[in-house]
Amino acid sequence: MSVGDIDMLLHPPARLQIAALLAKVSEMEFAKLRELVKVSDSVLSKHLAALADANYVHLRKAAAEGRQRTWASLTATGTRALARHVAALRAMVAHLPVAAE
Repeated sequence: MSVGDIDMLLHPPARLQIAALLAKVSEMEFAKLRELVKVSDSVLSKHLAALADANYVHLRKAAAEGRQRTWASLTATGTRALARHVAALRAMVAHLPVAAE
């Protein structure tokens, strides 16, 4: 992997955080994702739309508790893109010393 493998779609911190969170679960409800990423509804919607347009995220809408809810899940394409992106970030900083705790 090289620095050239950095995925500019995943590079913004909120998108990287969304992808990392979704990589841990089969799917996550919009409100929980918003709470964890600490962004507004509109900001999360824009990030999820961009990730869905690239087929990195699948969005599922359904009624739950009397309201329309949205769930997001990372697709296989998104999982591969996240792995490439993280590997590129690791390669970029591999020469740096480990910080002392």
